[in-house]
Amino acid sequence: MLNDGITYVHEHVTIDLSEVKNNEDCLLDTYSETVKEFKKLYQKGVRNIVDVTNSGMGRNIGYVKRVSQETGINILVATGYYQELFLPNWVYMDSVEQLAERMISEIIVGIKETGVKASVIGEIATSEGQWTQAEKKVFDAAIIAHKETNCPISTHTSIGTLGTEQVNYFGNQGIDLEKVIIGHVDLFDTVEYVLDMLYKGIFVEFDTIGKKGYQPDEKRIEMLKEIEKRQLIDHVCLSMDITRKSHLEKFGGLGYSYLLDEFVPMMRKGGISEKSIQLMLKKNPKEFYKEFR
Repeated sequence: MLNDGITYVHEHVTIDLSEVKNNEDCLLDTYSETVKEFKKLYQKGVRNIVDVTNSGMGRNIGYVKRVSQETGINILVATGYYQELFLPNWVYMDSVEQLAERMISEIIVGIKETGVKASVIGEIATSEGQWTQAEKKVFDAAIIAHKETNCPISTHTSIGTLGTEQVNYFGNQGIDLEKVIIGHVDLFDTVEYVLDMLYKGIFVEFDTIGKKGYQPDEKRIEMLKEIEKRQLIDHVCLSMDITRKSHLEKFGGLGYSYLLDEFVPMMRKGGISEKSIQLMLKKNPKEFYKEFR
C-alpha cells in the first residue's frame, strides 16, 4: 500500500472548489508546478501522498496518475463525498446502500475506466458546527463500505468542530477506531480535545501545517509535545492540505516542502524527539494503512 519513506497523509494533487467558493484560486490545476514541487519532495524522501480529493471536489484520476508517473511518488486516491455544499446530486437521490455500493465499486473494481482503485474512504466531512442530514448519509454509506472492504476512513472536521462527535459516531457503529483518521485536529482550540480522541484509539492528522491564519505552528508544536508526553504520538500523522494556487511556491505560498524544510526543524528545536518525528512522517501512516490491500 505505502512505500517505505515519508508520507503526506492529507493532500490534493488537483482540486476544484472554485465554483462554490466563487474564487478561482480554489482551482488547483497547475500541473507543471505540482510536478516540480513533488520532485523536490521526492528528493527529500517523500514516497507517498494520500490524495483525499473525492467526487464533487474535482477529482481527476488521469491527472493524478500522470503526476505520480512523472515524479515517482506513490499517490493513493479516495472514494466518498465531501461537505454539504459540494455534494453531487446523486448523494441526495440515492439510498445509503446505493451510495455505499458506489464506494465499494471504486475500492474493489476501480474508479470509472481508469483502472485505479480507491485506497481510502475520504475525506468525508461535517460542516462547521453542524452535521447535516446529507453528511450523515455519507457517513452511514462510508461505514457500510468500510465494513465490506476494510478500507480505511479519513475525515474532515471544519475549523476544529465535531471531531469528538465523529469519533463517537464511528464507535457506536462498531467500527474499529484504529481504521479511522480524523482530519484537521491541529485546528482545535485545546490539546485536551485531541487527547480525548487519541485515548479512544483513533488516528489523527495534524494536516494544516503552515496555515498560520488558523493557528500558529508554535501552537501545533505545543500540542504535539503534550501528545508525545502522553505517549500517544504513534497515532499522529502530518500533512499540509494544500488546496489553492496561492499555496504553491511559484505563487508566493509556502509550498509542499515547508513541512520538511521548516516545520520539522521547528519540532526539533521545540523539543520533540527525532523518534517521534520519524514516527509521524513514516511509521504511523504505514501502520494506519497496513491491513488494506
